[in-house]
Amino acid sequence: MRIDILTLFPEMCERVLDESIIGRARRSGKVEIVCTNIRDFSGNKHNKVDDTPYGGGMGMVMAADPIYNCYKSLYGENEEKPHLIYMSPKGETFTQKKAVELSKKDRIVLLCGHYEGIDQRVIDEIVDEELSLGDYVLTGGELPALTVADAVCRMLPGVLSDDLCFEEESHFAGLLEYPQYTKPAIWRDREVPEVLLSGNHAKINDWRKIQSILLTVEKRPDMLSAKDLSEKDRKLLKKNGIDI
Repeated sequence: MRIDILTLFPEMCERVLDESIIGRARRSGKVEIVCTNIRDFSGNKHNKVDDTPYGGGMGMVMAADPIYNCYKSLYGENEEKPHLIYMSPKGETFTQKKAVELSKKDRIVLLCGHYEGIDQRVIDEIVDEELSLGDYVLTGGELPALTVADAVCRMLPGVLSDDLCFEEESHFAGLLEYPQYTKPAIWRDREVPEVLLSGNHAKINDWRKIQSILLTVEKRPDMLSAKDLSEKDRKLLKKNGIDI
């Protein structure tokens, strides 16, 4: 898979993308991530990419031409148009489900806005969808784009050591992840749940499933309403004296 990030700050993005799991995935060829500087397509000697908004108001708006030309440089005349996502507070909220969906594409392009946003005409012309991280505003689209790139990369084959690494994580299966513990077994008089020390993997799996359900009910009941518990889950809860 290839992910392109169109940004005014490619060096900022590269510093993050070169680290940890995503950095290793890039170096091993599991994913290709290319950061392209929109300023390189400004068409003027000062690399100016913004201007004042029509109708007045505060701030500056990114012009259409540099963004359009930057995007068009990514593919040839006879090549398929890559899927372009504009990171915007007006967009659909990004979810794990969307990360899985995007990971199945051969290529995506993430467009980072800045200042007061970008000229609406270039959105209408080339953008396929808009995504948001939530109901708040950031200085630019770089942090959201890096978040999307990270979440999508984790879904790609071979990026994580085992598919179970992400299948058991929060949100992937419609539930929050169960609590995790490591050594020592007792810390400040707080003990690791006894079942996790038992070596009985069937009981451990049951405990983890119950904890995931209970945590979801407590912290994110909106998620549980979207996931009907299976008959097996209900029997497991009933067997352990839990009624939700």
